[in-house]
Amino acid sequence: MKPIVIFRHVDCEGPGYLQDFLEARDMPTQLVRIDAGEAVPADPEPYAGLVFMGGGMSVNDDLDWIPREIALIRAALDQDLPVLGHCLGGQLIARALGARVGPNPVRELGWHPVWRRDNRAARDWFGDADGPRDCFHWHGETFELPDGAVPLLYSELCENQAFVQGRALAMQCHIEMTAPLVREWARRFARQLTAPSNGTQSAEAMLENLDARISRLHALADRVYSRWIEILRD
Repeated sequence: MKPIVIFRHVDCEGPGYLQDFLEARDMPTQLVRIDAGEAVPADPEPYAGLVFMGGGMSVNDDLDWIPREIALIRAALDQDLPVLGHCLGGQLIARALGARVGPNPVRELGWHPVWRRDNRAARDWFGDADGPRDCFHWHGETFELPDGAVPLLYSELCENQAFVQGRALAMQCHIEMTAPLVREWARRFARQLTAPSNGTQSAEAMLENLDARISRLHALADRVYSRWIEILRD
């Protein structure tokens, strides 16, 4: 099987639980460390699928790798390859599909509930449960929906939390988190948490009941990632 290529944009925002999930299923991966200056491949053909992780930068920033990743996403979708994006990664997919990315009404940092949209695709990806699910967030910008995209999730603070279009799944939220990653972000980005609000949790609130929250998040991630690798194998 060809490897799944994963793009990391910040050294502490790697694939996390997704890497554990793929390794447990003997699925080969290749990590491209944009944060270390590694180059964006010009052609998606050597890969089974593409995954884009998060980062504190904006897709609107003047960084040379951003248009290269957007071009690679477009090429992958033209070749009918599955693409998956988390937070910044979801915004890159949205931009590649022609949608606007800009400021969310508030910054959404920490654990906040998301709800499933009432459509068939949302049930396929996230199950039949109608109630809220606790999910992890860390963003100040968000995407609009590309033409033809099907919305999957929303939260009280962010209208578009996930969408699917063809073989591309874009998420604003972070389902890849592990307990060590949450602790690292709360420590490394502590300055962003000094003024808690309805959208921003304190570090203490973020770490409360962490193991139980991560366990529930991984159950959700298992469903989403299982669905994505089904598409990968089609």
